[in-house]
Amino acid sequence: MTVELGKYGIWRHASALTPDVAREIEALGFGAVWIGGSPPGDLRLAESLLDATDHIAVATGIVNMWTTPAEEVAPSYHRIEKAHPGRFLLGVGIGHPEAVKEYRSPLQTIVAYLDALDAARVPKDGRVLAALGPKVLKIAAARTAGAHPYLTTPEHTRWARELVGPGVLLAPEQKVVLETDPEKARAIGRPPVDRPYLHLRNYVANLERLGWTDEDFADGGSDALIDALAVHGDAAALAAGLNAHLEAGADHVCAQVLTADNADPLPAMREIAKALGLSPVRR
Repeated sequence: MTVELGKYGIWRHASALTPDVAREIEALGFGAVWIGGSPPGDLRLAESLLDATDHIAVATGIVNMWTTPAEEVAPSYHRIEKAHPGRFLLGVGIGHPEAVKEYRSPLQTIVAYLDALDAARVPKDGRVLAALGPKVLKIAAARTAGAHPYLTTPEHTRWARELVGPGVLLAPEQKVVLETDPEKARAIGRPPVDRPYLHLRNYVANLERLGWTDEDFADGGSDALIDALAVHGDAAALAAGLNAHLEAGADHVCAQVLTADNADPLPAMREIAKALGLSPVRR
């Protein structure tokens, strides 16, 4: 693993990331910015975030294999690596089959895509794979630096670590809500969990593997499920929720900060950074 992510990162949808936001996240002491929402293969957003910052790592979470050919993203990877060596991590994955008109075997698609990245000389330690189930986690361990699980719990992280063994990057995403009132917090956390993820079979299958049932997926998700997937509370509680992944075997955890009415998440990020004991960076 040549890209230093640190222990904590921030996951944000591409539409909510700007160079100014990346500078703020870096100044708070987080080690990485994860670009969500299937960013395009030109990776111009990643490049702009790296250009605007000094040392923070930038990762994609994820470039979608169904829609972005490896032959398109590989030159972008090399362009960025040349300009910002050791600071960019290419996260790739198959997304979810419901969004694909022409269905193809997920495992065959993953293997062929990684073969194409190999052919284009995108190094194994410069890429990670979105992975939830055992087969894809094993591919991630064998063919990339490791796995970027999304919409998971520390229980999944513990199981994934046991499956892939030591020396393989595990960098899960964890949703967090800085709100101590449970009802208010669930009102913020439930919509982005329910739509679309509780209606996508790969995510539901993974949650079933962890013991959740149809009752937990009904009506927008049970309180217990929402509380697990979108941890809420004060800053100390959110820090504990993130640290639970590290204690379960993750190397890095990226927080997706959810707010009411899409309010600015930076105030919450500041409180979380303080609770995590991160050292602010002076520019």
